[in-house]
Amino acid sequence: MSEGRSRLRELVEDGGVHVLDGAMGTVLYQHGVFVNKCFDELNLSNPEVVLSVHAEYVRAGAELIETNTFGANPLKLSAFALEDRTEEINEVAATLAIQSSRGRASVLGAIGPLGIRIEPWGPTSVDEATKIFERQAIGLAEGGVDGFMLETFADLDELLQAVRAVRNVAGSAPVFAQMSFGEEGATAYGTTIEVATQSLDQAGVDVIGLNCSVGPSAMLIGVERMVAATDQPVSALPNAGVPRDVRDRKIYLANPEYMGRYARRMAESGARFVGGCCGTTPEHTRFMVDLLGKKRFRPVSVQRHVVHDVEHESVADPLPLADRSGLGCRLASGEFVRSVELTPPSGWEPDSLLASARRLQDAGIETVHIVDGPVHRSRIASLPAAIVIERELGFETVAHYSCRDRNMLGMVSDVLGAAAAGLRNLFLVTGDPPRGGPYDTGGIYDIDSIGLTNVVRQLNVGRDPGGGSIGAPTSFVVGVAVNPSAMDIEEEIRRFAWKVEAGADYAVTQPIFNPVQFLKFAKLVEEFGIPLIAGLWPPTSLENAEFLANEVPGVEVPPSVLDRMRRASERDETAVFEEGTSIAREVLEEVRPVVAGVLISAPGGDVERAIAVLQE
Repeated sequence: MSEGRSRLRELVEDGGVHVLDGAMGTVLYQHGVFVNKCFDELNLSNPEVVLSVHAEYVRAGAELIETNTFGANPLKLSAFALEDRTEEINEVAATLAIQSSRGRASVLGAIGPLGIRIEPWGPTSVDEATKIFERQAIGLAEGGVDGFMLETFADLDELLQAVRAVRNVAGSAPVFAQMSFGEEGATAYGTTIEVATQSLDQAGVDVIGLNCSVGPSAMLIGVERMVAATDQPVSALPNAGVPRDVRDRKIYLANPEYMGRYARRMAESGARFVGGCCGTTPEHTRFMVDLLGKKRFRPVSVQRHVVHDVEHESVADPLPLADRSGLGCRLASGEFVRSVELTPPSGWEPDSLLASARRLQDAGIETVHIVDGPVHRSRIASLPAAIVIERELGFETVAHYSCRDRNMLGMVSDVLGAAAAGLRNLFLVTGDPPRGGPYDTGGIYDIDSIGLTNVVRQLNVGRDPGGGSIGAPTSFVVGVAVNPSAMDIEEEIRRFAWKVEAGADYAVTQPIFNPVQFLKFAKLVEEFGIPLIAGLWPPTSLENAEFLANEVPGVEVPPSVLDRMRRASERDETAVFEEGTSIAREVLEEVRPVVAGVLISAPGGDVERAIAVLQE
């Protein structure tokens, strides 16, 4: 074991209170480095400024300093085309911190989150995440760090993969593992301090802690909860208060003396390592050192309590599919599902939507799907539209819900609200990006439909994404989309498998015009074992069929269909209506033996056309 690592191990095990440094980014900004720069790359291009920040913290009395590598993983570095220099940046950062410490402070290799969702909320597997973290840990280890600081994590699973990566690379090196909790003592995923502490304790980290997100007052309460939940040393690195917007800047207002007083209070409450996060400076560190005193007292004796395994206590068996909704009952019993898709109207008045739904109800349709309205239009959202229909008509709905432009916490709130309002059927889609003129203007995607399906599965067993209890579980029937005409059919099947694994109860296809192709696809996905509902779109005109064929991704319209609509258009409107209806009916007849039901689109709100398709 190296001398530096031995010294750090002594700090971890000596029972005393020790001071870490504060923010790196805040001080770099004060040195004139703009926020649009890659702060991690400064280790290579401007090592003098990094050395000077470290040196300021050491002079202020910090006994442990962190490398300038919080975002130096290949995913975050890729935004600056620096992913190939991951190991180099981390190794150089370690040597700079060691040089600045001059043997007076231990050096921790800083590792932050990847900046993406990992499974089950995102497409990156835990093994892939571990490999990404390993690249950063390798560089830091090569640079000679004494230990590692894993900090500012909100996803406990992601943090556990970072711990795994460091152990794979650096064996028994001391590991500090810190999570960010809100003022209520839970992460953005809902993981409580007690559950996180228990999991990190079991993972064998050396120091368990909290950092970022809140100021010292709220963190003191978190420290008390964490200290009571573990015998491991606890660390606490609060922000310098909650930032305030001052013109175009965010200003942290907690002054150094205030932070120093709270550092002492956190130490008195049992924290063994104290320091600062966003907004803190060497001056904050100096006051912490002064107010803690030259002779560092040992933390007070704290009454430990047993932390119950909330992860397992909150798990309930999901309701059987047949008991969740009328749709679930029909799917479970094998009864053929007949449903029609409606788009909410522009504006807020639901009269036209209710009229269309009532007509479908009178025609014997069992379920109506409410689509998540197209972008750039002022329409009623799908969840409240579905609530209105069920409240006014007692007509079962399936609310389509898109991940686009929503974060995961907002989605959880929406879905819980839908459950409270009595909705029981959700159709989850990632959502097409918005378009500005002819261009894709992006859109925000926190998680996709696979991640959201995982979220709803958790809710259906009484847990939030962080593993905490939500009380009574929800009872949603979850549908997902699948595209038999995808350009990359192997990727489509792979994603479909993930949706099924995530907890999908059934799938609805994109509109089918080529039954031969669909039957081949159905055979390929038969092994996944969930019902398929055929999406059908009766063409309303030749122009409509040509639009579907040429401008709607994922929809294949055979030339024979275009030819039939062309001949019908040469006659009259009645012929067009009948031909479009016949095309959809014929597809339905061919695919019916292998599907559990059908979803008919009603272009332009023309429910009569949809009803005509379903008439025997």
